[in-house]
Amino acid sequence: MLGHRFATRINSFASDAGSYWPQLTGKPSLAQMIARAATVEGLTELDLNYPDHVTDDPKAVAKMVADTGLSVSGLAMRYYTNPAFKLGAFTNPDRAVRQEALDLTKRGIDAAREMGAPMMTLWLGQDGFDYGFQCDYAALWADEIAGIAEVAAHDRDCLISIEYKPNEPRAYSLLPDAATTLMAIDEVGADNLGVTIDFAHSLYANEQPALSASHILRRSKLLGMHLNDGYAKRDDGLMVGSVHVQATLELLQAVKRGGYDGAIYFDTFPDASGLDPVAECALNIRTVRRMLEAVDLMASNNRLSAAQAVQNPVVAQEVAQLALRGELLTD
Repeated sequence: MLGHRFATRINSFASDAGSYWPQLTGKPSLAQMIARAATVEGLTELDLNYPDHVTDDPKAVAKMVADTGLSVSGLAMRYYTNPAFKLGAFTNPDRAVRQEALDLTKRGIDAAREMGAPMMTLWLGQDGFDYGFQCDYAALWADEIAGIAEVAAHDRDCLISIEYKPNEPRAYSLLPDAATTLMAIDEVGADNLGVTIDFAHSLYANEQPALSASHILRRSKLLGMHLNDGYAKRDDGLMVGSVHVQATLELLQAVKRGGYDGAIYFDTFPDASGLDPVAECALNIRTVRRMLEAVDLMASNNRLSAAQAVQNPVVAQEVAQLALRGELLTD
C-alpha cells in the first residue's frame, strides 16, 4: 500500500557529521551512515549506489543493512570508475569503454540479486552531448538502445528502472524526459524495464509530474518514485513539499490511482545546507503521510472527480486546498 514504505539516499547521512560523531575525523563509513539512517522514524529501506557502496561481498552489505532493521530496496548505478565515462557510458565512442560500462552494470545487477534487492536503477547521466555537431544522434541513440537491451537481458528477473534527467553532468542528456524514456523502453521491448520519476528532474524537464507519471503508468511500468523539491531550474534536492505543494499532492494522487505500491524514495540533499539528515528525512516522511491522508480525503466523495469531469479549476483547487487542511468541500 502506497505510503507504507519509505527509502532514502544514504549519502545524506554524512551531513552535519560533527554533531552526530563528535570524535569523527574524516568522512563517516557506510556502516555509520546506515546506522544513523536507521534512527529515522518511519524509514523502512535504503537504496545504495553501485559500485560506491557495495564491496566484493554484497551479502555482507545487505546483512549490515538488515541488522539495523532496514532493507535494501535496490541499487543505483554510478559511472565514475573510469574517467573515460565522462564522454558516455553506454554511448561512449570507444567500443571497449562501452563494454566496460555494460559489464560494470551487469556486475551491479548480480550484486543486487545477491543482496535480495529486486531492482537496479539506471541514471545514464553521462550519455548525452555538450556541443552541436559533437555526435551522430542516430548512432548515439542506437548505442543507448543496444546497451539498455543488453543489460535488461542479463537477468530477466531483475527489474531495470530508467531514471531520466534533462542534463548534468552533460549539457544535454540523451534521456531527458518521460516521453523520450518511454520511446526508448518501447524500442527495447523488455518486460523487466520501467521508469523512475524524480520530482525535481520532472520539474526542470518542464513537465507536470502527475501527467508524466500518468503517461508512464499507461505506457510502461512506474518502478520508482523519487520525491524532493526545487525551483525547476536544476536538481535542488529540497525537502518534499517545500516549494511545489500542490504538484506533489497531485503526483501522489496520480500514482496511488495508478496502483503504484513501491517505496517512496527521498532524493534530497540535506548535506548541501548542513542540515540534520535524521530530522530532514523524518519531516519528509511526515509530509508525505499528511499528503496521502489528503489524497484519501479527496477520494472519499465525488467533488474532485465531478469538478475534473467539467474541467472546473475553481472547485478542484478548493478541494485540494481544503484536503491539505484535513477538510472536505461539501457545499
